[in-house]
Amino acid sequence: MRRPELVCPAGTLPALRAAVEGGADAVYVGLRGATNARNFPGLNLTPRELAEGVRHAHAAGARVFLALNTYPGPEEWPEAEAAVDAAAEAGVDALIAADPGLLARARERHPGLALHLSVQGSATNRRAIGFYHERLGIRRVVLPRVLSLAQVRRLVERLPVEVEVFAFGSLCVMVEGRCMLSSYVTGESPNRCGVCSPAKAVRWEEGPEGRSVRLNGVLVERFGSGEPAGYPVLCKGRFRVGGHVYHAIEEPTSLNVLDILPELVRCGVAALKVEGRQRSPAYVAQVTRVLREALDACLADPDGYRPDPAWVAALDRVSEGSTHTLGALDRPWM
Repeated sequence: MRRPELVCPAGTLPALRAAVEGGADAVYVGLRGATNARNFPGLNLTPRELAEGVRHAHAAGARVFLALNTYPGPEEWPEAEAAVDAAAEAGVDALIAADPGLLARARERHPGLALHLSVQGSATNRRAIGFYHERLGIRRVVLPRVLSLAQVRRLVERLPVEVEVFAFGSLCVMVEGRCMLSSYVTGESPNRCGVCSPAKAVRWEEGPEGRSVRLNGVLVERFGSGEPAGYPVLCKGRFRVGGHVYHAIEEPTSLNVLDILPELVRCGVAALKVEGRQRSPAYVAQVTRVLREALDACLADPDGYRPDPAWVAALDRVSEGSTHTLGALDRPWM
C-alpha cells in the first residue's frame, strides 16, 4: 500500500516546529496578509520566517507547502505575485493555490515549483481536476469535504494527479470558501479577505445573560458562565427559531477519519490533511502526534487496525463541540 503523507497546519513558527516534531511528513503555512484563507491578526509568517521554517522542516526531513488560496482582485494582484516569488525563493516544496491566473503565473515564472490545487478551487470531478492538470500543471488536488468515500475512491482511480483529503478538523456547510452568509453579513468575501469572520466585524459583550458575540452587529452566539467560547462563525451560531434556541444551521463538530483509515490508505490517497492553521501549537502537537501513531499502526497492520480509544479521546478534546463525525465521507448508499 502507498504510504500517505501526513500534512499538518502551522500558522506560526512554533506550530510548524510542533508539527515537525510530532511526526508530520509535510507542513502547510501561509504568508501574512490576504493571500491565504486564514488571514487572522497575528497569524502567518513573514517571508523571512517562511525561509526559516523551510530550513527547520527540511532539516528534519519534512516538506513545506505554502497556501496561496484566495482569489485576488486587481488591487491585490501585486501582493499575490510577490507571495508566489517569496515561496519559490524560500524553497517551499509546493504551492497550494486556487486562482487559475496565479497557478499560470507560478508555472511560468517558477517551473520547478510543484503546484497543488487548493480545496478553495472546489474541484470535485475528474474533468474539472483534469483541466487544472492539463492546462496549469497541478500535481495534486485537495478534495473538498463534500465527497463520499466511494466518490473519493473513484477519483483516485481515474485521476492523473495525487489526491489529498482532509483527515481531521472543522467542517463547513457551504461549498468550500464560498460562504454567502459571511458575505451577506460582513460585506467581505471569504475567498477575497481570507476569513469567514473578519476581526474588525467581531464584537464581544459581557452582560447579565452571559458573554455575547456579534458579527457586524448580528448576534451570533451567547455563552453561559464557564462555557467555552469559540471564534464566532455564522453557520455554527445558536439562533432562535420557532421559539427554540439551537444550532439552526450546523452544530459544531469535527471531521475525524480514524475509523476509516484503512479504507483511505487502500484506495490510494496521497495525503491526509489536518485543518487548523488558526489553532495553537498545542493543538497542532496533539493532533499530529495522534494521527502519526494511528497512521503508522494502520500501515503496519491494516487488517488488524482498530482505533485506540485513547486516540479518539485525545482528538475529541480538541474537536469543535467536543465531538466528531465522518461527515460526507460516510454515505453507505453511494
